Amino acid sequence: MPIKMLQIPTADGQADAFAAFPDDGGRHPGVLMYADGFGIRPVLRELAGELAGHGYYVLVPNLFYRNGPAPVIELPEYIGEEARPAVVARLMPLIEAHTTRRVLSDADAYLTFLTAQPEVCAGPVAVTGYCIGGLLATRTAAAHPGQVAALAAFHGPVGADGPDSLAGLTAEIHFGHAEGDLTPEALSRLNRVLDAAGVAYTSEIYPGTVHGFTMSDTDAFNSAALQLHWDRLLPLLGRALTKS
Repeated sequence: MPIKMLQIPTADGQADAFAAFPDDGGRHPGVLMYADGFGIRPVLRELAGELAGHGYYVLVPNLFYRNGPAPVIELPEYIGEEARPAVVARLMPLIEAHTTRRVLSDADAYLTFLTAQPEVCAGPVAVTGYCIGGLLATRTAAAHPGQVAALAAFHGPVGADGPDSLAGLTAEIHFGHAEGDLTPEALSRLNRVLDAAGVAYTSEIYPGTVHGFTMSDTDAFNSAALQLHWDRLLPLLGRALTKS
């Protein structure tokens, strides 16, 4: 699956990014994929390549491009229990500086760029994200209701902006939560907000999981949950996006 390195013009400069897409000369539905807080690295290329293999053009921007090209900080090959605290401590200032204003400004630039690519067909797009990227995906979908037809977020703090932030969603949604992140009671409250928004959605706790369960280069990884993620994500995109 081709991986193409890109530069996306934004209001604050150039965001480095990569895209994965089928090498068949055709045009394919666009998917904006937001990385987790650890950022672009081999596991993100694997996820994007797998999704592209199902017939999608997948754009993955460096969320923290204002601080330099990816990887913004040096990452170990495996982010285990010993390495995690130091890595998180270095990343937290970047995450805290990535304000809602920045997120929405960048989202405008990413979607403009994505839909202009010659390998992307006309029509609505999808956004998906992991960890903090799940929140960014949710903010992007809420800000672009006419353009984003599908939203998927995995082990992300999707309700962090409060119930009003979800009221404007129109995309079909899947939220896959970690058992370690969300209690059944909190899930019920979140799903009542989605019910009130009148959107088509699934929102569930993946059993036996902790935060970060999709990421195979971390000690949170759960292979069964990663497969469940694909079992939920691919049908959602198949329903919401039209392939040319």
